[in-house]
Amino acid sequence: MSPVPRPRPPRCTALGWFVAGRMLRSLHTIATTVQHISATNLHRRLAIGGPDDELKELGDTFDSLRGRLEASFRPQRQFVANASHELRTPVARQRTLIQIALADPEATAASLRTAHERVLTTNQQQEQLIEALLTLARSHAGLDRREPFDLARLTDHVLLAHETEAARRGVQLATTLDPAPTAGDPRIAERLVTNLMDNALRYNADAGRIEVTTATDAGYAKLTVTNTGRPIPASEVGRLFQPFRRLGPNRTRRDGGLGLGLSIVHAIATAHDAAVTAHPRRTAASRSPSSSRWGAGRVTMCALTTRRRGGNRNEWR
Repeated sequence: MSPVPRPRPPRCTALGWFVAGRMLRSLHTIATTVQHISATNLHRRLAIGGPDDELKELGDTFDSLRGRLEASFRPQRQFVANASHELRTPVARQRTLIQIALADPEATAASLRTAHERVLTTNQQQEQLIEALLTLARSHAGLDRREPFDLARLTDHVLLAHETEAARRGVQLATTLDPAPTAGDPRIAERLVTNLMDNALRYNADAGRIEVTTATDAGYAKLTVTNTGRPIPASEVGRLFQPFRRLGPNRTRRDGGLGLGLSIVHAIATAHDAAVTAHPRRTAASRSPSSSRWGAGRVTMCALTTRRRGGNRNEWR
C-alpha cells in the first residue's frame, strides 16, 4: 500500500508565514534595542531594511529619535567635562600656593600673607564660577515667579552700577531707554542685563563705545546692547552663547571672564520665552567678509499690554 502523500500548504499560507516571520523579527529587533537603551549607546541604530512599510517607518522614526537624543546628550557631556576642568583648575592652584608657602624654610609673615591673599583671590574666582553654574542651572529649570516689570527701568539700574567701571576703561555709554513693559522674574532678568553689560565692557576696544537701547515693538519688549569690540569671524558669532566658549586667542580667563556669561543670558532668555541673538556689526575696520566686529546683542521679550474687557485687566501677550 503506497503512502498517502502529505498535502502541500497553500501558497497563501506560506506567504503568510514569511510575512509574519519578517514582522516578528523586526519587532524583536526593536524590542531588544529599546530594552538596552542607555546614554552610552545612543549611537546605535536599528537600520531596518526591506520595503517601505509601517515597520520600516517605525524603525526609521526610532533611529531619528535616538539621533536627536544623542545630539542633545553630546553638549551636556561636554559641559560636564568643561565644568569639571574649570573647577579643578582653581583647586590645583590653591594647593600649589599652599605647598610653596609651606615648603619655604625662610617664610616670613609678609610672604605668608601674600600667599594667603593669592589663595583668597583664587577662592573668590572659584566662588564666582560656582555661582555662575548655579545660576545657569536655575535658569534652565524655568521661572518660579512671574510679575510685571519695566525692562527700561531695570536696565537703567544696571547701567548705574557699571558707570564707574566704564569710566575707568574710558568707554563711552550711550543710552536710549524707552519704556519696555514685560513680565518675568526681575531678579534673574537683571542678571541677564548685567551679563550683557559685563561682556560689552570686558571685550571692548580701548576708549570704545557701548550703546544700550530699550523699546517696545509689535508687542515685544526689546533690549539691544552694542559695543565696539575686537573683530570676530561671522561664522563664530553663533557660538557666543555656548558654555565655556572663549572665541579668539585674546579671550581667556585672564581677562576675568568665566566663559559662562552669554550662556547664562541665553538660558535666562529661554526661561522667559524670549529670543536672544547676536549680530556682527559691519565697520570700516572689517577687512574681509568673514571678519567683522561683533557688536549687537539683542534680547526680545514678550511685552505686557493692557486691554479693556469688561473693565481694566492686564493680559500677557
